[in-house]
Amino acid sequence: MTTTRRPYDDLAGLMTRMTGDEKHDHSATSTLDVLWVLYDRVLRIDPRAPDDPDRDRFLLSKGHGPMAYYAVLAAAGFLDDAQLDTFGEWDSRLGHHPDRVLVPGVEIGSGSLGHGLGLAVGTALGLRATGRDARTVVLVGDAELDEGSNIEAVQYAGRAGLDRLSAVVIDNASASQGWPGGIAARFAVEGWSTTDVDGRDHDALYRAFTSDPPGDRPHAVVAHVEPKES
Repeated sequence: MTTTRRPYDDLAGLMTRMTGDEKHDHSATSTLDVLWVLYDRVLRIDPRAPDDPDRDRFLLSKGHGPMAYYAVLAAAGFLDDAQLDTFGEWDSRLGHHPDRVLVPGVEIGSGSLGHGLGLAVGTALGLRATGRDARTVVLVGDAELDEGSNIEAVQYAGRAGLDRLSAVVIDNASASQGWPGGIAARFAVEGWSTTDVDGRDHDALYRAFTSDPPGDRPHAVVAHVEPKES
């Protein structure tokens, strides 16, 4: 894992460089601390070798608010700060949804909610089939779990024993349908190990991502947050 070159306190300033009406501030800031902990302390990735076949894969399914993601990528060395000033411009790499062919370090194009978890299952399967020990982590929002495709992905991943797959769900109580019994319970009944955690507590998040789940099971981290005011 590569330590980020910039401290957490720089993120607020990096995000203010991105302007416009399409920032989805609350959606973005709800993910900020989870993204920071993953890139600063958990993921085995290197901005000098973003295509390393043995890298960990991070998939942002909650892609309609990428402002925090771009700021963390800049702090981690994948982007130059000056690129943040072009956010949302017609010729910018940094669109209102992240694009894997334009932004270094981005694994999937996202923003159409409900697809990332299925893509993560396929990624984890592919890595296992090729004998790579890389980890796949996907970040989803609680509201997009209303999409039926996620139920199928959760069911299959548990039955396939994808132990190198982790899903982190940002739970900011924005779902219109919700999952009866709570989000963690729905993952657990399908064979996942689960952890509920304060989504702003960096040490708790780190422990949730690095503790060894029992058995050959995928792991779900439900990060409960109140969106920060931008």
